[in-house]
Order: sequence, then C-alpha cells, then structure tokens
Amino acid sequence: MTKRFCRREFLRQSLRFGGAALAAGPLGPSAVSAADKPDSKMAFGLVTYLWGKDWDLPTLIAHCAATRVLGVELRTTHAHGVEPRLNARQRREVKRRFDDSPVTLVGPGSNECYDNPDPQRLRRAIETTKAFVKLSHDCGGNGVKVKPNSFHKNVPREKTIEQIGTSLNVVGRFAGDYGQQIRLEVHGQCSPLPIIKQIMDIADDPRVCVCWNSNATDLKGQGLVHNFNLVKDRFGAIVHVRELDAGDYPYQELMNLFVAMDYAGWILLEARGQPKDRLKALAEQRQIWERMVAKAQEMTG
Repeated sequence: MTKRFCRREFLRQSLRFGGAALAAGPLGPSAVSAADKPDSKMAFGLVTYLWGKDWDLPTLIAHCAATRVLGVELRTTHAHGVEPRLNARQRREVKRRFDDSPVTLVGPGSNECYDNPDPQRLRRAIETTKAFVKLSHDCGGNGVKVKPNSFHKNVPREKTIEQIGTSLNVVGRFAGDYGQQIRLEVHGQCSPLPIIKQIMDIADDPRVCVCWNSNATDLKGQGLVHNFNLVKDRFGAIVHVRELDAGDYPYQELMNLFVAMDYAGWILLEARGQPKDRLKALAEQRQIWERMVAKAQEMTG
C-alpha cells in the first residue's frame, strides 16, 4: 500500500479522469438524480467484475467519483488488492481512502460458497468467509457477498440446500458480531428463485440476506413478479444488474418493483461488456438507471 490518499490528490485525479465521463452528460450539481427524490432511497454503484478489475484503489475511487457512481463492491482477486491478507495498517489505509472520498465501500465480493460435499472444503469456505467479514468491517464496508452454489452428483438436492442454509446461519451469526451482512448472490445451479427461497427458509439468521442478481432464471416459472415476491422480504443492501440497455432483461419492470417496495439499497452494475471508454459507459449506465427510477416513481406516485 502507498501513503494515505489525501483529499487533494483525490480531487486532482477526479478532475483528470472526469473528462471522458463528461461526454456522457452533466455530472455536476445541476444534474438532478432520480434517486434524490423523496420516494426512492436507492443509489447506483459498481461491482468491480470487468469494468473495474484492472483499476488500483486510487484509480477506482477517482473513476467512481468522476462518474457519480458512488458505491462499490470490491470483487476478490482484482487489481485494487483489498483482500483478507491485508494487515491492520493496510486496512486502515483502505478505510481512509474511502472516508476521504464521496465513494462508499459497500463491501467485498467473495467467491465463497457452501455446496461442496467435502467437509474440509466446506470448513475452508466458512473460515474464509469469516476472514472476509473481518476485512469488510476493518475497511468500512457493511457486508460480504457469497454464493450458494451448485448441486453435486449422488448428493440429494435437499441435502445440499440444507447444508447451504445451515452454513449461512454459521457465517451469519459470526457477521452479526461485526455489524455485517452476509449477502447470498442468486448464482449458479441454485439461481432459480424457488431454490433460493428454500435456502433462505433454512438460513433464518437476520444477517443473511439475498443479493438479487438479474439472471435469466428470474423470468422462468411463474415469472419475474412471482419470483421477486418469493424473496423480497429477505433483500439486503445490494442488488446486481448487468448493462441496463442490453435488452435481454426487463430492467424497467425490475426497477418498478424496487421503487414500489421503497427499496433502500445499492443497485450495483456488474457489467459484462468491453466498451472502449469505460468511464463514459459507466456514466451512461447511471443516467439510464436514473431515468428508469424516475419513470417508476411516476407510475407509483
């Protein structure tokens, strides 16, 4: 880790990196965000999946500030280097970097999952999750993303579902001691929402919540609204979306549902594409989201 990322350096980098983002539209105080209206408490952020995977922490924070994408989930293994191996001094430095900026650290995005029938691998996943919980707490985040994740040959589905749910309760109780959430991403072979509902019925610790992940399986069975309602009472502080103008997912309908329930968390962009100008694309996605929220507010107002 380098020296503390001071506010002067932060502002300098924000201005430097903000030029490309300005091409996407107004980013200053005169731009009215749909999220600023009283009937929506949501905010728009970024998952460092592809668009932020090669940005170190100062660059990531500056880019998010320049595009007014003011929350970030830090995906493990990526260039920002915010991992459980950081020592106490390095963790304090990460926290200071975010504290000295307008960007919120939402928490780490781990790859830990609890489906494996090998007891040793399951224990390792639980212990690694606990390490991410401590990391999030020390760096100023408020939760850790985890996965369910798969079914295995010769293992009954009901047994795997119970194992995942029971394991989530273990890490959920641990997270509670640190003021953190455990955010179960709707992912893998467990992504159909009726399966997630079964898992969450077992994982009844209040610190365990659902991270909606905007999958094609959301539209299966009885459809989006039914599947949304299966788990909406267990939503946590984050939601994952892909590019909102991709056209293969009903994002306007999804935003209508979140606005109608007065959701108060982060809508985090987990982009899949490879745009030439990521800052411009990121600012554009925020603006698309703001228009969707404004439209949803008009419908529910």
